[in-house]
Amino acid sequence: MPNDKEAKARIKINKLLEESGWRFLDDKNGKANIQLEPGVKYAELGDDFENEAHGFIDFLLLDKDGRALVVVEAKKEAVDPLSAKEQARNYARNAGARFVILSNGNLHYFWDTKHGNPDTISRFPTQDSITQYEKYTPNPAELAQIVVDENYIVSTQIPTFATDPAFQDESTRTEFLKNNKLKQLRPYQVQAIKALQESAKSGSQRFLFEMATGTGKTLISAAVIKLFLKSGNARRVLFLVDRLELEDQAQKAFVHYLGKDYRSVIYKENKDSWANASVVVSTIQTFLAGDRYKKEFSPTDFELVISDEAHRSIGGNSRAVFEYFVGYKLGLTATPKNYLRGFDAEGADSQREYERRLLIDTYKTFGCEAGNPTFSYDLEKGAEEGYLIKPTLVDARTNITTELLSEEGYAVHTLTESGETIDETFNERHYERKIFNEETNIAMCKALIDNGLFDPVAKQLGVDLFGKTIVFAVSQKHAARLTNILNKIAFEKWPEQYSESNFAMQVSSQVASAQQMTINFANNRLGGQTNQPEGYDTSKTRVAVTVGMMTTGYDCQDLLNIALMRPVFSPTDFVQIKGRGTRKWQFEYNDYQNDPITEPKEKFKFFDFFATCEYFENEFEYDEKIKLPTIKITPPTGPGGDGPAGDPPPEPPKGPIDLATSDELATISETPEGVIMRIDREGFKRAVEEDVLGNETLKNMWENGDTEEAEDFAKKEIFDRPKYFLNLDKIKKIFGVDRRITVKEFLQVAFGDKETFEMKDDLLESEWEKFMEVNPVDQAHYAPVKMFFKAYVTDKDVREIVASRQTGRFNTESSFHFDEYQQLNGFKTIVPQYVRDYAYHLTNL
Repeated sequence: MPNDKEAKARIKINKLLEESGWRFLDDKNGKANIQLEPGVKYAELGDDFENEAHGFIDFLLLDKDGRALVVVEAKKEAVDPLSAKEQARNYARNAGARFVILSNGNLHYFWDTKHGNPDTISRFPTQDSITQYEKYTPNPAELAQIVVDENYIVSTQIPTFATDPAFQDESTRTEFLKNNKLKQLRPYQVQAIKALQESAKSGSQRFLFEMATGTGKTLISAAVIKLFLKSGNARRVLFLVDRLELEDQAQKAFVHYLGKDYRSVIYKENKDSWANASVVVSTIQTFLAGDRYKKEFSPTDFELVISDEAHRSIGGNSRAVFEYFVGYKLGLTATPKNYLRGFDAEGADSQREYERRLLIDTYKTFGCEAGNPTFSYDLEKGAEEGYLIKPTLVDARTNITTELLSEEGYAVHTLTESGETIDETFNERHYERKIFNEETNIAMCKALIDNGLFDPVAKQLGVDLFGKTIVFAVSQKHAARLTNILNKIAFEKWPEQYSESNFAMQVSSQVASAQQMTINFANNRLGGQTNQPEGYDTSKTRVAVTVGMMTTGYDCQDLLNIALMRPVFSPTDFVQIKGRGTRKWQFEYNDYQNDPITEPKEKFKFFDFFATCEYFENEFEYDEKIKLPTIKITPPTGPGGDGPAGDPPPEPPKGPIDLATSDELATISETPEGVIMRIDREGFKRAVEEDVLGNETLKNMWENGDTEEAEDFAKKEIFDRPKYFLNLDKIKKIFGVDRRITVKEFLQVAFGDKETFEMKDDLLESEWEKFMEVNPVDQAHYAPVKMFFKAYVTDKDVREIVASRQTGRFNTESSFHFDEYQQLNGFKTIVPQYVRDYAYHLTNL
């Protein structure tokens, strides 16, 4: 009698075949296209398919002409289907089938025996899809041999460009390219393509481009698409984005760059004809809705999948879409790994820790185990080579936002209807959602207007025209408030020009036609065209106030100011928001009566009101120091005021801050190195010398070996006290420590017992060496066992998967993959047991 697991595997495999249109018997849909081994009839086929009289039972899937197409090697649930790989290869060779599916009912692999290795799939491919896929014969050597130069895209846009006299003449070439809207590849873009070619030649099927915002990732994608289609290494390409506006933007770009050679469509607009296109563009959300990717697509429908903002596409449910399709994968990301250095892992569910894991997993997913992408080009290099502009940071904090940013948070004094006084403490995460202070918003808006950059062409013509600006708000309500404040300030400064309340406009998802507004702002049509200077082609509306619509991929090259009037905790959002201003631009004006005026965009300002740059410890050129305004609003008196007519306003309460008090903008803090910290290394040195080494009581305790008493004394008498406000979090930042540290460790470093703090990986390496002493690992298993050891210690998902024995989840839900898990042998149990017994304290670092 077969056991339940064997029966379940049989049922699952049969269902998967039937769901993809394969038939054991003739029916109304057509003839049977599943053939069993000779001598075995479907009616005789029991559940115990590995112990039949005829031996292992395999399925042979046939094409419409009855020709062998796919071998399905079925194993019971307890058996890893990959173990049948060689057996299936022989069967496929004998049957004349090119493709193999290996399955145990839960885990499935699709394998093109003529190219590459088995790929994990979640659904069996259909007969039509696999028949079309059979026409595809990848050739990495051909991919690598194609010559890609600066005119690779131009040759598609205008095939005869090279013979055109205007192109041949260097003096007219630039004008020729501009008039025909031709896009040449920049040197670093050519280098990126060549890096991919070399990687493919060496056998890689996954590639990752880490490129700063503004470096032309869509153009590079077009070049990659052309490369794969032209070389025959893809018949059809899927381009995935995570925002609706990027879908339309990518489609227009591909039509412009590749339209003369290849058809590109947006999937949702061509649901019945997408298969006739060479390039299909879609949001991940469209594919996820109702599991559409499973119901309407086969795993073999695309040979190349490109993911814009790659680490978004492999997070959560999105990863299922990305991994569903077999073949080549290219990821694009603007978030470099160094943005996550020195992260605070104190909350595993924190945004930064979440994105750190995503980024690590991104490198792993795209085969960059060492954290090195296929190609990298950052903001620093882009600015150095003259393609991008570094931001000029304006770090401005009001009294209230400064308190919000402190470790203690912001204490709010409120009075309930019953007269009870309540003191609540908030931090920056609560800003605007739980507390509201109109004066803080006024102070931020006034600082922006008083210190922002103005349009350089208008300035030459004697007109004060504020530079185009995007303001990022916390919420829809906050955006509405900021928009109103900005319009009031503009009317006070320029009453004739902005009497219609259109200096600033709210551009957020709840506003009608918001999508078109983003386009109009980029095209200088939002609010109409400015009337000062007359005839100048720029929008009358100078400020777009948004929440999240204009972050990823939004292209508005003539931006001069960006203002973060909200806290940002996502590294991806931070990089994207900052990147809106890095593109270069040439401001031009021609009234056809005087000489034309041209002014290059040489800088842009990045207003940071919530110490976001400090939070991410980013490298900035802090090359401007400004004096920020003080905003004080006297509480009203008399009728409707805070007290009786003629009475002076009440004194603000001591202790907690009352939200009714005025707020003012504090001065900025700048350092030439670009890392703002309340205590830098020199401050740390002074704090140690004066507060630690200079404290005789503490010194005596430590030298006498009373370490516990010394720790308690330091916590009570040294930490978080004037004048240096020393604490563990600041010490971590100073030393760039990527884990929790203790007071004891700090005292060991301060008193010279330790040279410095160990990084997390140093501690892991040390523990790994101890593990090796009692559990020697041979060379063949060294790499996977070490990876598993570190992953088990640092990744709670790995520990959870092992504990639940749901190892199939390694394919999608953790930093350690199923393929590596299969190589562990006995170490699958040895490593977890060791960590639980000897190294569990490291899981809390």
